[in-house]
Amino acid sequence: MNNKMKNIDVSKVLEMEKLVDYKEGQVVSRTLSQGRNLSVTLFAFPEGEEISSHSSSGDAMVYIIDGEAEITIGEEKFNLKKGETIVMPSGVPHALYASKNFKMQLIVVFNS
Repeated sequence: MNNKMKNIDVSKVLEMEKLVDYKEGQVVSRTLSQGRNLSVTLFAFPEGEEISSHSSSGDAMVYIIDGEAEITIGEEKFNLKKGETIVMPSGVPHALYASKNFKMQLIVVFNS
C-alpha cells in the first residue's frame, strides 16, 4: 500500500479538532499530505498569533475547525468562525490573524 497521507492514522475515525493543540506564543502545524500538486495541513493559532501577508503559487482553501480568525485577501478582510471556509486565490497576497484561538485545515492546490 502506497499511503500518501502522513502524521495521521488511516482506517480510523478521528476528530480533526483534536489532531493539533494550541501552544501559547506559537503557531502549531501538522502536515497530513504534501505533494507536487496538493498540500493538506492542520494549524492551531493561539489568540494574537498571525501569519503575515504572503502569496502562494496555489489556490489555498481554509476551513475553520475551531474558534475565529481574521483573514485578509488582497485589501479585503474577512472574519471567519467555526464551520466556515474561504479560498485565497493563488498569486494574491493574504494574511491570517487569530482574533481568538482558532484551528484550521489548509488545503492548497498548486498550479501545474
